[in-house]
Amino acid sequence: MHINLSNPETHQVKSAKIGFSWTVFFFGCLPPLFRGDWKWFFILLIVEAVFGLPTFGFGAGIIGIIFSFFYNKIYINDQLDHGYQAADDFSREALRGHGFIG
Repeated sequence: MHINLSNPETHQVKSAKIGFSWTVFFFGCLPPLFRGDWKWFFILLIVEAVFGLPTFGFGAGIIGIIFSFFYNKIYINDQLDHGYQAADDFSREALRGHGFIG
């Protein structure tokens, strides 16, 4: 399910997906990089390197699978903390239904 988040100060609109992150599942730390989410890009890059290097990449794959379940929720919460709000009624109800907002 895709939602739209808008920042009332900058009028910037971002699209986000609620649920499992298939892009993180397949591409690891690259989706945070492409979204401009520098904090989580570096966190995921370091964690994948720490667990991936000694296991010849297998550990990085496991980290990618685990992180796929959480990344979209982390991303949406970070955007809400930075002043973004639901851009439309559908997004507002989806955020309320999934427990992001009260």
